[in-house]
Amino acid sequence: MNIHLIMATAVIVCAIIFHISGTEWLVCLLCIALVISLEMLNSAIERIVNIISPQINPQAGQIKDIAAGAVLVSVIISAIIGLIIFVPKAIDYVL
Repeated sequence: MNIHLIMATAVIVCAIIFHISGTEWLVCLLCIALVISLEMLNSAIERIVNIISPQINPQAGQIKDIAAGAVLVSVIISAIIGLIIFVPKAIDYVL
């Protein structure tokens, strides 16, 4: 979660520096909310699984992996969206 919060802060700082549009703000904020929300759900699922199945169980591990995979997918898509929004602005900023 700490890494997600650091990255969210970096996105917000970059958004301010590059003066992104209102629509781009909405997309960035939705991505941030999606990733953080899924991370919270992943943590909740992991804790529930640990309570239900405290011993090592292959199915419990699969449940945890699937929940973590959902977070990973949202992070990858959010990173791609961030690149689409910020790379052209960074290039214009440097040039």
